[in-house]
Amino acid sequence: MNRQHDIAPTRPDHSLYRDVYQRLRSEILAGRLAAGARLPSSRTLASQLGVARGTVEVAYQMLAGEGYTIAAGARGTMVNPALSLRRRARPAAKSESRAQRLRFPPGQLLFQMGLPALDVFPRKQWSQIAVRIVRSVDVEQLAHPHDILGYEPLRQAIASYLRIARDIACTADQIMITAGFQGALGFIIQALLAPRDEVWVDDPGYFFAHELLRGANLRLAPIPVDDEGLDVAAGTRIAPDAALAVVTPTHQFPLGMTLPVDRRLALLDWADRKRAFIVEDDYDCEFHHRGLPPPALKSLDRSGRVLYAGSFSKVLFPGLRLGYLVVPDAVIDRFIHLGRATHPAPALMVQKLVEAFMVQGHFSRHLSRMRSLYTERRNALATALKAAMPRQLDIRLQDGGMHFVAHLRGPTDDMELVERLRRKGIGPGPLSLHAIRRNAPNGLMIGYPNVPSTEAHAAAQRMLVAMR
Repeated sequence: MNRQHDIAPTRPDHSLYRDVYQRLRSEILAGRLAAGARLPSSRTLASQLGVARGTVEVAYQMLAGEGYTIAAGARGTMVNPALSLRRRARPAAKSESRAQRLRFPPGQLLFQMGLPALDVFPRKQWSQIAVRIVRSVDVEQLAHPHDILGYEPLRQAIASYLRIARDIACTADQIMITAGFQGALGFIIQALLAPRDEVWVDDPGYFFAHELLRGANLRLAPIPVDDEGLDVAAGTRIAPDAALAVVTPTHQFPLGMTLPVDRRLALLDWADRKRAFIVEDDYDCEFHHRGLPPPALKSLDRSGRVLYAGSFSKVLFPGLRLGYLVVPDAVIDRFIHLGRATHPAPALMVQKLVEAFMVQGHFSRHLSRMRSLYTERRNALATALKAAMPRQLDIRLQDGGMHFVAHLRGPTDDMELVERLRRKGIGPGPLSLHAIRRNAPNGLMIGYPNVPSTEAHAAAQRMLVAMR
């Protein structure tokens, strides 16, 4: 590896392990660390970088959890041989080049995507639990690896939550703790798919999922999205024999609509007939602004075709990098076998902390508070932006989610606009980044959780000045 000396923390507000992880991931995605290449030992890389060995080990664990690397026994850690990055299709290079145009300045940006309301997170309770967890860890827990699936009490707490909140009948033995959604998807790719398999994806859909799938040498079948979400009928025409569908039925990403029940049943019928699997990414199901959120697609699954992926990043905070995957009984053994090779489960103390936060009731109370707060903040910001920029923005609110879409009126390119706005500390997401076909929608994805209602007018005026 000839660029190890380049790895250095460039953003002081990020943990060192994130910087190491991100640079290694970039090297793998760019092909400079080829499929099958051996990585330095954690001790060697830590010495070269001047960081703690544990920092490198956490970065390696994140890479393994997302499927970028595998454990190779005595040979250490190597880049997953299944990642044939040099043979990517041309659209991947095009998408990557558009993404690389975007640069985040340090710190939190106004309207930044993916951030919950950090100003109201119950830090006091979280810190008190963390102190108790650290003090209670015994020698055995320090010395031995934990369950391949993850900390069992946390899995039990998640199963109980899913049965009540999402109408999913599952047990702790079906749940695997992962490093967020991308960690779950990377695991699914390794366990269930072969190179060149075809995968349904929403178009527009989650860009980073598209990149991960392409990086695993899979063929993407972009399925159009209309006013009701994924067009299942179009999917059965475009790619009838696909092996997998990656979907966001509760709140379609990035547009936000909810997939109706007739399409849900059609999707399940297709998967059952074709023996295909469905990945249900329920990334922000907790936040629905009108009535109760619809039950999960998984709640309708009677044939074991749906793998349900959830995350704590949107509910608590992204720095956790903690998610979970509900795996059908028929294939759970594959995931356990793969887990023994890659050890994907995140740090035990983090899992114990989240479990205690849930069972002590803080999780449900925090969710209840966030639901009403987010509805209030969303409505206030949307109203302020509509009043400030009626000629520039066309805002269409959906029933749920943690962002809304503002379509751009006129010829302004959303990627170019986002670049300019970020230089001024304003960070909406470009809608076109998430489209695969050329007729990409043109708009801004505006995150609102961190904009208090009392500051909505000022935020809208700041946006107006920056756009001018």
